[in-house]
Amino acid sequence: MYTQSSLPLAQVGVPSTSSFSPEPEPGSIEDALLQLIQDHHHNSLKLRERTDRAKKDAIKKAARAAELMVEAVNGGVQESFVNEKRIELEIRALAATITRFTKQTDQWLTVTHSMNTAIKEIGDFENWMKIMEFDCKSITAAIHNIHQA
Repeated sequence: MYTQSSLPLAQVGVPSTSSFSPEPEPGSIEDALLQLIQDHHHNSLKLRERTDRAKKDAIKKAARAAELMVEAVNGGVQESFVNEKRIELEIRALAATITRFTKQTDQWLTVTHSMNTAIKEIGDFENWMKIMEFDCKSITAAIHNIHQA
């Protein structure tokens, strides 16, 4: 396209005689051609301006669309990242809780084992006491039989 400074100016190639003036006569073909060229040039400038505005507008809208798409994608990524961090914190908390419960369970097992041992010893003591009681009764009965005889 032509810019206003690079647009060729229409000049009529008319032999220089005394009957022709350098300015075209109003209503002549040259005047009509000059008017057409000027109109074309004016319309070209308007079209270029509209095209430039439309191009700038399209670029702005494309940039905005790209921003919105990036925000949409990043929003999901960011949400996933936040969820991942939250899950990692929960895993650490659960691991600490499991460790604490494992220690507590080991302590309970130790206490339970001690109680079982104590109960067995008590049961053994009761059995020993019953045996001793039976032995004492047997000895008492034997002494009593010897004493009566």
